Order: sequence, then structure tokens, then C-alpha cells
Amino acid sequence: MDSASQDINLNSPNKGVLSDFMTDVPVDPGVVHRTPAVEGLTEVEEEELRAELAKVEEEIVTLRQVLAAKERHCGELKRRLGLSTLGELKQNLSRSWHDVQVSTAYKKTQETLSQAGQKTSAALSTMSSAISRKLGDMRNSATFKSFEDRVGTIKSKVVGGRENGSDNLPSSPGSGDQTLPDHAPF
Repeated sequence: MDSASQDINLNSPNKGVLSDFMTDVPVDPGVVHRTPAVEGLTEVEEEELRAELAKVEEEIVTLRQVLAAKERHCGELKRRLGLSTLGELKQNLSRSWHDVQVSTAYKKTQETLSQAGQKTSAALSTMSSAISRKLGDMRNSATFKSFEDRVGTIKSKVVGGRENGSDNLPSSPGSGDQTLPDHAPF
């Protein structure tokens, strides 16, 4: 690979790959520290391994270039078909939601929540019936009848005065009106 065709883009798949002219630079064997695994190798074996390493690194560079070309081609095909990233995201989310809905965990949760809703509805219905019954019983009680009679009396006094053309409320207890007893139950 010549240095003129080097991709200097930091997002490039070739980022961090040495160019050919850098890999051909000889290394002084006196400077390199040998690891214990290399000490048991002969010079011929070491050269074979270095050649194989260079070949594998070259293949990696080639594969990165091929992958980049395939990705560009894929992007071009999607653009020509009118497929966008947003459309793909929507499709992926839709597919994922469908997968969740058909999962056994989702079905069990849905069933449990449905049963809980039915039980809650039944409990609220029972409670509503009980409250209605208690209010009916309370309305028929002597205390409520007494209270209702007193409210009716007060209402007739207030409304009765207005119906006769007088907008004034009864002014004083001594004016002929009856006063309410002080022993009211409420």
C-alpha cells in the first residue's frame, strides 16, 4: 500500500495500521528484548513467524478495506431504495415489541394483571354496594329523619319568608318565630 492512498481519517477502519514503508523498516536485533517464548526459536523459525505475521497483518488491512467498501455499497443500496436509519430503527423497534408480546413472560404478566384488574373491579363493586346499603339504612334511621325534619323546617322558614315577598330572614327569636333547641344531635 503506498502512502498516497493512505486513509488519514480517524474513523477509518485502517486507523492504527502501519503503512508498508513502516513495516519494512529493519529492526536492530540488539535493541529488541527477546521474550522467553522467542528464546527457544531458531533464526529460521523466527523469520518464518515474522513472515507469517506480516502476511496476517496484510490480510487484516485487506479485510478492513473490503469491509469499508461493502459498508459503502450497503449504504448506497439503502439510499437508492429509500431506506433510512429512522425507518430501520422503527422496524427494529416494531420487531422487538412483537418479540416481547409473544414472549411467555409478557403473556404471564398480562394474564396476572388482567386477573388483578378483575378482582379489583369486583372488590370495588362489592364496596360500592355496601356503601349504598349503609347510606340507605342511615337515611331510614331516626337520627337522619330528625335531621331531615329540622333542615326542612329551616328551609321553609327561609324560603317561606321570601315567597311572601319579604327578603328578610327572621330577625330575632322574640318576634314570634320558634327557636331551635340546643340539644341538636349534630
